[in-house]
This record gives sequence, structure tokens and C-alpha cells, in this order.
Amino acid sequence: MAAVYRQGFVFVQNIFAGVVSETDSGYKFEYDKDYLSVENPLAVSLTLPLQKETFESNTLFPFFDGLIPEGWLLNVVSKNWKIDRRDRFGILLAACRDSIGDVSIRTER
Repeated sequence: MAAVYRQGFVFVQNIFAGVVSETDSGYKFEYDKDYLSVENPLAVSLTLPLQKETFESNTLFPFFDGLIPEGWLLNVVSKNWKIDRRDRFGILLAACRDSIGDVSIRTER
């Protein structure tokens, strides 16, 4: 089992849906079992469909990477929070708490 370094709590329409984690072997995302049992749960994305099994990847999942700001806003986030621009997961945790759209990433459940 891979060691977890950092994790973000994923919310869909302000409802806790799962956890995205940085591990020693890459990244993983797992839906919360309670979320999967609610009536009509929404998938985080088409590339992360509802399932009980854990998703694993060597790189940050494209959906989550796509939430990260770009251009001048990425420069502002990186400078203000003192996060290296190459630390995609760190920026995800810092800047995607109030993302545009249904999905947000928070550091606390």
C-alpha cells in the first residue's frame, strides 16, 4: 500500500464526495462509500465515473489538474502562497477551494 503524503477532500455541489491523495507512487482518488450510497450521486467527472474501486495514476489526474489556475493567476497563487509552480498538487489544495463549477477541493472535510 502506498504511503499518503497529502490529501484533498473533494466536494461536488458542496457535498463530500471523496478524497484525492498524493502517494509515494503517484496519485489516487477514491469516492466516499456514503456518497456512493446517496440517491443519484454525481460523478466528479466523466473520466472519474462513480465506482467503489480506487483510481490510481502516476501523474495528477487530468480533471484535477484542469482545476488549477493558469497564466497570470497561477503566478499570483504561486507567489502569494509561496508554492512552487511545479507543485501541482500543492496548488490544487491551495487554490481550488472555491473553483468555478460543481467541484471544489478542500484541506478539511
